[in-house]
Amino acid sequence: MKKRVRYIDLFCGIGGFRLAVEAAAARRGLDARCVFSCDIDRNCARAYEANFGEVPVGDITEVDAERAPDHELLVAGFPCQPFSIIGRMEGFEDARGTLFFDIARIVEKKRPEALILENVKTLKGHNGGKTLERILGALSELGYATDWRTLNALDFGLPQKRERIWIVGMRDGGKMKWPQGAERMVPLSELLEKNPPEKFFASERIRKKRLSSVARKSSEPTIWHENKSGNVSAHPYSCALRAGASHNYLLVDGERRLTPREMLRLQGFPDDFKIACSDSQTRRQAGNSLPVNVAEAVAGGLFDALGWGRGGSPDASGAE
Repeated sequence: MKKRVRYIDLFCGIGGFRLAVEAAAARRGLDARCVFSCDIDRNCARAYEANFGEVPVGDITEVDAERAPDHELLVAGFPCQPFSIIGRMEGFEDARGTLFFDIARIVEKKRPEALILENVKTLKGHNGGKTLERILGALSELGYATDWRTLNALDFGLPQKRERIWIVGMRDGGKMKWPQGAERMVPLSELLEKNPPEKFFASERIRKKRLSSVARKSSEPTIWHENKSGNVSAHPYSCALRAGASHNYLLVDGERRLTPREMLRLQGFPDDFKIACSDSQTRRQAGNSLPVNVAEAVAGGLFDALGWGRGGSPDASGAE
């Protein structure tokens, strides 16, 4: 009989964590079932419903922890803006930063066996490291052995430079089996659409400006990134997708914007993932999401550390 793993998906967005947990569980013969999801964004809820058949609960601050379903695993990509270099870096001074404590109060009441949290890499240095220390300390006070790593989506097969902090906690202790990553990065040529609609092409002025900033085009597709200082660089991968960035900060070969489907692919979402919202909303959702490949590898490493299932693919979760 398969081991049942009930999990709750907090700050679920469009469901990247859900795809990851269920893929990691399937590799190990586990019966993973999402028993609760929560996100305050209505457009994300629309996309989540279109793909998973359920509407997430809204405001987590209004969730009664006592009445939350019992679960073995809690996952949460909690709001990153308070700790991001793109935001104002106010941390716990920003109201969104305090949403971590809504996770903590649910953990305190429901006592899941394990948890996985995800956030931006700058969380580790925020306020001289005191913010991360406070998060880990709160989980330790609740009786969880914690560990964390910064992992890059580039190392897990996705052509996107996206570094994120992953925090794991185990109620009964144990040593996390951190994943090593994939052997091969999927080339951009395999993710880019062959005939994207004309509406995604930048104006002639923008294209000329980009071309004047890059020495020469590559024979293989590249994504040209313009940073906040106006400097342009070209790479065979994408820089991190961002929800609120300029429409033209990433251009394929300096000519066109990424399509919503391409953005989802860069985050590891499969092509059968339904796009339920407008281009602008899907672009925002992809920028706020997490890299599914990395989340799957982390979940797999945690499952293996806990002795859940039969062990997964070596590519997904090799121990350090």
